[in-house]
Amino acid sequence: MRPLFHPAIEDLKPEAILYALSDPERVAIFAQIAGAGSSGTCSALSNLGGRVIPKSSLSQHMKVLREAGLIRGERHGIEMRNHSRCAEVEERFPGLVAAILRAYGRPTDVAGVD
Repeated sequence: MRPLFHPAIEDLKPEAILYALSDPERVAIFAQIAGAGSSGTCSALSNLGGRVIPKSSLSQHMKVLREAGLIRGERHGIEMRNHSRCAEVEERFPGLVAAILRAYGRPTDVAGVD
């Protein structure tokens, strides 16, 4: 299995974060991961507001979030566990993620977001 790409914090680009959070489904997925305070598995994140996201779409959403530097994915057996990188992103771009979450009406009291 090939390794997952996770950009270093100094390589994060605001345009990648803005693109990743331009999709309402990705915002909902990210808010769930960030609000959980712990890892979220892909299968646990596939149900958004009563609508099930197909595996292929969910995989693509996770890849975009991961490559933008918003989450970190770790393989544990057959499960993929996802962790928020909010604290790191907040340190690099203060207020960016909170502003985007507020624009979508999402809570901003998640780990690492002021």
